[in-house]
Amino acid sequence: MSYRDTQSRVAEQLGTVRSRIERSCRRAFRRVDEVSIIGVTKTWPLDIVRAAIAAGIHDIGENRAQELAKKAEELPAGVHRWHMIGHLQRNKAKVVVRHAASFHALDSVRLARALDRHASEAGRVLDCFVQVNVSSETTKFGFDPHEVPRALDELAAFDSIRVVGLMTLAAPVEDPEDVRPQFSLLRRLSESLPDAQLSMGMSGDFEVAVEEGATHVRLGSVLFGRRRSRT
Repeated sequence: MSYRDTQSRVAEQLGTVRSRIERSCRRAFRRVDEVSIIGVTKTWPLDIVRAAIAAGIHDIGENRAQELAKKAEELPAGVHRWHMIGHLQRNKAKVVVRHAASFHALDSVRLARALDRHASEAGRVLDCFVQVNVSSETTKFGFDPHEVPRALDELAAFDSIRVVGLMTLAAPVEDPEDVRPQFSLLRRLSESLPDAQLSMGMSGDFEVAVEEGATHVRLGSVLFGRRRSRT
């Protein structure tokens, strides 16, 4: 498929997604401009990233620090912003500080300390979303819901990271309505955080997430097709 065909396909898919978000916003009496689309391009080549940007997706998400760094170095930030949305080891914190506009998976105070140190050295403040394990799955990272108030208090002590909201990964289900209570829980947990943003909702459940207050939806397959296998 040529680059022009790829760009056309991504633009068409984006138009469909935006229409679905608009309908969700109407159902929830929200403004559509309250919702940002993060195009998740993990495993996809730079041509897909370029096609996404050309189609109007200006927030690009990556799950791995190494892939984020490689793409960011080849395609420096301009009209787009890089988001690190996956689990991060502390020894990769410097990579995220160097390249990402925001980090969506802050899941421990120890990681916050590493990010804060590198951000301070870089002379910047990194926007972060605190990851919450609302589904209580043992395979997922994040703070337990009951830990969130204490975690927010501890994280407020850092000067070079700024907690802007909460993030979650809902449980995988066939019917998105089954995870509505999980999104609702994250929204309630965010009420103690002024002007909190909510990073929640992926390709299979983003409409419910928008109805429950998502400000950032992280979308991959619904925009770009089935994810490519890593080689």
